[in-house]
Order: sequence, then structure tokens, then C-alpha cells
Amino acid sequence: MDSFDKYEHFFFVGIAGTGMSAIAQYLKGVGKRVSGSDRLFNSESKMLIQEQFEKQGIECHFQDASGVTSDVDVLVISTAIEESNIELQKARALGIPVMKRSELLAKLSAKKRTIAVGGTSGKSTTSAMIFHVMEQCGLQPSIMSGAGLTSLQKRGLPGNAWVGKSDWLVIEADESDGSIVNYVPEISVLLNVDRDHKEYDELMELFGTFKSNTKGRFIVNQSHEMSRRLSEKNSYDFGTDGADAGFVGSGFSQRGFSISFSCNGVSFELPNIGRHNMENALATVAVCAAVGVSVEECAKALANYEGIYRRTQLAGKRRGVVVVDDFAHNPAEVVCAIKACQSVGKRVFAWFQPHGFGPLKFMHKELEDEVLKALRLDDVFLLSDVYYAGGTVSKDVTSEDVAKVMQEKNSNVLLFKQRDDMLPFLKAEATDGDVILIMGARDNSLSDFAKKVLDSL
Repeated sequence: MDSFDKYEHFFFVGIAGTGMSAIAQYLKGVGKRVSGSDRLFNSESKMLIQEQFEKQGIECHFQDASGVTSDVDVLVISTAIEESNIELQKARALGIPVMKRSELLAKLSAKKRTIAVGGTSGKSTTSAMIFHVMEQCGLQPSIMSGAGLTSLQKRGLPGNAWVGKSDWLVIEADESDGSIVNYVPEISVLLNVDRDHKEYDELMELFGTFKSNTKGRFIVNQSHEMSRRLSEKNSYDFGTDGADAGFVGSGFSQRGFSISFSCNGVSFELPNIGRHNMENALATVAVCAAVGVSVEECAKALANYEGIYRRTQLAGKRRGVVVVDDFAHNPAEVVCAIKACQSVGKRVFAWFQPHGFGPLKFMHKELEDEVLKALRLDDVFLLSDVYYAGGTVSKDVTSEDVAKVMQEKNSNVLLFKQRDDMLPFLKAEATDGDVILIMGARDNSLSDFAKKVLDSL
């Protein structure tokens, strides 16, 4: 027996976080005892995710170290947990082993036939699509994802984890913290390589190791210059419009909240928006071909794919104005989301809340340049204060700084430092046929804010 198998009780610090909650649910699903704490839990009211955890038998505690007891076998933390955390300190005092989230995911995935989805953008959507197709085709996979699948949420779950009956496991391989090098998957897919958390040379080194660690098929996007450099075999790959690849999409069209295209002579229609979702679907086709699913079967399954949480998700429609909620948080994703909404609305009011001071400092020049290029004459780009989750951070670049630079070139760039101050403006300006796009990451209140925007119209 692997020494890891002897651990029975896992305690997660920050269990409500997307990455942590997925692993916690997976462990519970394979028969382990799971408990955890989160600063969002309080005595006054239970969060939905807390109720969902407790229904699964996951024990929830306040973040006061009361749940860290001698019967805990492993304390699981993310990179966001600082050494001063009282639960981490108590675990060390009790001699409880401490494990990083990424280390735990690597150990769990090593025991399965793992499909790892890598790339700067699109990991959650593609992971969800792969899981959906495989489940529809009777392959009974498991998944640990960075976002909740609507189909799993309908089962009363957070939606970012599921334990299937087969050995197949779908995971996201995250490059932002370097943990992508820890995985040894059977099949890997590289969607794209964009400058996000790291510079290109560092990213290519990480993705190169990702390729080397893959035991079987390594699949890349031939339509993306940087990922194409890591191609192992063109026939494994996917791409668009004449790409030298085994699975090629063409004839992209978007009508309302539906896209269509063809791949290798097979017609596809998905209830999604944006050209980037064609690429995610093509990646899914290439991966599923490697596990024996035909292109025709993929098309049939993806026709009823229900999407995932906060990925060009329709929040609703009021007075003819559509509100879309999206996780976009780097320049490439922000531009993709804006362009997807441009195909739906006569004008796009694109609001963005940067997800941290560090990321904004790293990407602000590219964000300024690329968004200005993407905006049409009547589109409006709105910024609010950077989301600050606490901790030690340098506030060198702010939303106000970014807005000032962009306003010099486009008067339709507006700053509302407090996001609620934007609501009267949107109510007055947005009219029938317009789209309001809500973008940002890390902040768990953004989905509720999208609904607030909708209700205020």
C-alpha cells in the first residue's frame, strides 16, 4: 500500500476556494473523511457551498483552529495561506503533516488515467467539455475542475468535482503557480500560451516539462503560434481554418447564444458564444478521439453541453439588455469575452475588476493596448478598484492608473472606483439590444453582482 493511502482524515484550510473544494469533494467521494474551514463561514448564516458540503458529509468549521485536532492526518493548504495562519501553526504544533493543494492533486492524479488540460485560458471550459462528452458516451470519468459544471450543479453539488466509476480523471494543470510540472498524465492538451502570470520563456519551459511528463498523447492547438512549437505529432492536434492538424474546425458562425462550425466534415452546434469556444470544443474532440470517441459522438454530446459557472454565462435579460457574467481576468480572456459579446449586442458595456495588484502590474500595458484595439466605436469599457483579498501586497499600479492611460485614446473608457456607483449609469445608458459584460476573478461576490446589475436595470 502506498504510504499516502494510510491517510484517512484530510483538513482543508480555505475549503470553500474553487481548487480546494474540488479536491475535498473528490476525497469524500472516494471514501475519505474530509473537514475544513473557511474565512467565509460564519455563525449568522450558512453559505450555499457550506450546505452542499454538509450534505456530502464534509465537516465545516470556522477558521479558528477548532477543527484542527490530533485525529487529522493531513492539513491541506494553498499557496495563499501564510505561515502566520493559526490553523497552520496548530497543525505544526501537533505534528500533523502539511501538504500543498497542488501536491495533493498530483498524488491523486498519479493513481488514475489522467487527462490534464493546460494552457493560459480555457482550461475549465475544456475540462468540462471533455468530462461531459466522456460521461455522455458511457466512459464514467471523474473530474476536478476550476469551475462548477451546470450539469453537476443541477444535482445539488458545487459542480467542480465528480467521482466516476472508471479510472479516467480529468484535471486542470495550472501553470500560474508552476504546479503543472508535478503531473504525470496519460493524455495532455495544451490550449494556448499567453503572457498572464509569467513571461513567455518561463511559460514555454513549464509547458515543455508538461509535455515531457505526459506518458501518452500530447495534443496542442496548431492555430496558436506558441503552443504549436511544442507539437509532438500533427495528427494528434487541433486547429482552425486550414491548420495542419488532425482535427480542424471551419465555417465558424455565431447566432445569438449559439455557435456552429464543422470539424472534419461533421457539423457542430453548441449553446455557447465566442470563437474561443470553438477552439475549446476542437480540443475536446482531439482528446476524446484519443479515448475512442468519434467526432460524430462528440458533436452529438456537445449539442447538449450546459456550460460552466461564470464562463460567458447568461445572467439574464431585462428591458432588452443582456447581462453576461465571465471569469475573464487576463488580456487575452478579456478581449475574447468582449468579442464574443460583440456578436450578440449592438453595443457592449464591458466592466472589468482586476483580480489583484500583482497581476495588474504585470499585465496592465497589454490590457490597455489589447482592449483599446478590441472596442468598437460605441462600446464602453468600465473599470473599478482592484479586488484586494488581503495580505502583503505592493499597490504600484491601480485601476485609476489604467483608466487614465486608456482615456487618453478613448473617451468611452470610464472609471467607477466603487462598482455600485456604476449602476445608475448603466440603467440610464444601456438600451434594448445592448450587452453588459461583467468580468473578473477571485471575488466570490461577482456572480451576485452580475445579478445586482441585472436587477438594477
